[in-house]
Amino acid sequence: MAKPKWYVVWVGETPGIYENWDACRAQVDGVPNAKYKAYAARDEAERAYALGWEIALAEAERGAGAGGGAYPVPGADARGGEGAGYELDSICVDAAASGNPGPVEYQGVDTRTGERLFHYGPIPNGTNNLGEYLAIVHALAYLKRIGSGKTIYSDSQTAIKWVRDKRPASTLPRDETTEEIWRLVDRATAWLKANTYNNKILKWDTERWGQVKADFGRK
Repeated sequence: MAKPKWYVVWVGETPGIYENWDACRAQVDGVPNAKYKAYAARDEAERAYALGWEIALAEAERGAGAGGGAYPVPGADARGGEGAGYELDSICVDAAASGNPGPVEYQGVDTRTGERLFHYGPIPNGTNNLGEYLAIVHALAYLKRIGSGKTIYSDSQTAIKWVRDKRPASTLPRDETTEEIWRLVDRATAWLKANTYNNKILKWDTERWGQVKADFGRK
């Protein structure tokens, strides 16, 4: 006899705790960016619901707290569709610049759902690579804040190297027109030097997987 499960719906038609998959599915089918998960015990489900989806799902990734007795929801997969090879439970980041230098903005999205997790800009004057650098560091700080070990994908090998070196090797002149982006870069670099993290930062394979999920769609 199958063990009972309790399904938490944080984002759906009617958020709450449901005692079977059919009842849960009725709340999440067709709902953009629905957030839900199954738990082995009612008290675990109640705790997870009270915590909210960001913290509860981060705990589940680490196998701690509410995630200790969590089940994957039906059909959940940790990799890309049809064995694409990338982790769906991850964050993708990207930047877009109008000119080089020019106005820059960046964002991070949930790879699985496409939900925008953060966005910054436009910054008046900068380069795409500096925007990509800021996006990765922003993702690291965001994931550290919620206690998540998710992987980060970027399509900029240059920015990934800069993050690993904790030093952006940009030739963009620093003057009054570029002061804002350099101030943000200084803050990001200081964060890297003051913090540790276990998140993988990987190059998005555009040739195999198409545009990175955080792409601004302006190419």
